[in-house]
Amino acid sequence: MEIVYSQKFAREYKKLPVNVKNTALKQEVIFRKDPFNPKLKTHKLKGKFKEFLSFSIGHKYRIIFEFAKDKKTVYFHSVGNHDIYQ
Repeated sequence: MEIVYSQKFAREYKKLPVNVKNTALKQEVIFRKDPFNPKLKTHKLKGKFKEFLSFSIGHKYRIIFEFAKDKKTVYFHSVGNHDIYQ
């Protein structure tokens, strides 16, 4: 699986606390093996984000992503706390 990181994602990721970045890296390893592993709490979003999915980085932080049509590529769009849904 190829993961493409948007510029927005990269900017937001740089601002995360170090401990959250470390957790994000661990969660990404799990994600690459199984995007729907229960540890990730992956779920479809609603409203204006209905085309996207999200998975958890610990209790407070999330990554918003979408699968490409080929299902082999994933686009990471945003990372942060629940404010990223607004």
